Amino acid sequence: MGESADDKRFTASPDVERFLCDRLLDSAQPISERFRALFSLRNLKGPAPRTALIQATRDPSNLLAHEAAFALGQIQDVDAIPALKAILSDISLHPIVRHEAAEALGAIGLESNIPTLECSLAHDPAQEVRETCELALSRIKQLKTANSDDSSPTTERSPFMSVDPAAPASSCSSVDHLREVLLDEERGMYDRYAALFALRNHGGDEAIKAIIDSLGANSALLRHEVAYVLGQLQDKAASAELSNILRKTDEHPMVRHEAAEALGSIADDQSVALLEEFSKDPEPLVSQSCEVALSMLEFERSGKSFEYLYMQAPQVQ
Repeated sequence: MGESADDKRFTASPDVERFLCDRLLDSAQPISERFRALFSLRNLKGPAPRTALIQATRDPSNLLAHEAAFALGQIQDVDAIPALKAILSDISLHPIVRHEAAEALGAIGLESNIPTLECSLAHDPAQEVRETCELALSRIKQLKTANSDDSSPTTERSPFMSVDPAAPASSCSSVDHLREVLLDEERGMYDRYAALFALRNHGGDEAIKAIIDSLGANSALLRHEVAYVLGQLQDKAASAELSNILRKTDEHPMVRHEAAEALGSIADDQSVALLEEFSKDPEPLVSQSCEVALSMLEFERSGKSFEYLYMQAPQVQ
């Protein structure tokens, strides 16, 4: 079995659940308000939050839909598996949403997810989706190996409290070796991801420089994960390269979207100015990412939580 994150979540009153579910699914609400509801719902147990997140995976906003799929993977909800399989198999959906469904199936980690992932690996028209399926399959097989001598599942949460698409490479590996693996275009995607997460966990100037240098990788999927990791690290040394990515209108939207979110995490004055500029970008994945990042910054600077406070939620206007 995959690991369960259920003990990390809470139970809310029916009124709070109803408020948050309605807010998430209300397309008339600003995207930032819907994200506030989404981030709150992923911390709640029960069928109503799950159902709302599943419904959100079909939202016209690809940014919201992909984030809902990501949340279902992060909470490792096995009851969401049929919906995630249906998303992955529906090529009418945006590749970023299918990619996130594949990653979520890998995060949940059940062997029963393998046939669906193998089918999409063979037939999906989008390279980023196929590469995600490759990663998810490797993760499930790695989990099976790790758990083969233990009846209880292995918990793989990172120091950053995320369920990562690959387990970090050995902590005995040097930064130089990890850099070599990460930048090697001939290596498999799982090995490169493992090196990326090991460098992230190691930290330090040389590790961060290696991560930044990998923003030049051929794979858009890898570039987007690198931008995500740089957002987790919140190191200002990455600001210039992330800014360049956001400015590149011919870059894959999923990479620009992650660069925007990472710049919101770094939050220096230049990053904020760039987010304001690109909040009007013609690509919705980018403009909405900038809008959400700016809203999160506004809450943070005011000392308030971006997530709705559960007991206060029904009174929030």
